[in-house]
Amino acid sequence: MTPNQAEVQVGDRTKASGEPDGVDVFTIEETIKIALNASRGQLQVSTLIDLQAQLRGHIALLREPARQVADQMWHGGTKWYRHITRLDGIERQAEQELSPLPFGALIEVQLMARDCQWLLDGYKENWR
Repeated sequence: MTPNQAEVQVGDRTKASGEPDGVDVFTIEETIKIALNASRGQLQVSTLIDLQAQLRGHIALLREPARQVADQMWHGGTKWYRHITRLDGIERQAEQELSPLPFGALIEVQLMARDCQWLLDGYKENWR
C-alpha cells in the first residue's frame, strides 16, 4: 500500500481505500483455493462451470489494475513484455469455452485459477 492510501475497515478485514470497488481479496482467494482443490473428491462438471464463471468475474475485476500498470511501464522493456504477454494470454483463456470433457474442464479451471492467483498477487503487491 502506498503512503497516500488510507485503510478502511470492511467487515473483519482491512481494505485500502485505493482498491477498486468490488475487489474482495478474501473471496477471490477462497475461489482460487476451491478451484485448485477441485480434483479431490467427486468431480462435478456443474461445479467446474460455476468455478469458471466465478474466476472469469475475478479476472475481469483484476485485469484493469494490471492493464493500468502495464500502461505506465516502458513499452520496450522486458518487464513490460512479460507482463502484457501474460495478461493477454489470461484474457484469451478466460474467453474460451470450457471443455466438455470432465478432466479437460478440470485442467482448464485450475489453469484459470493459477492465472487469477498471478493477477491477485500482483494486485496485493501493487505490481511491485
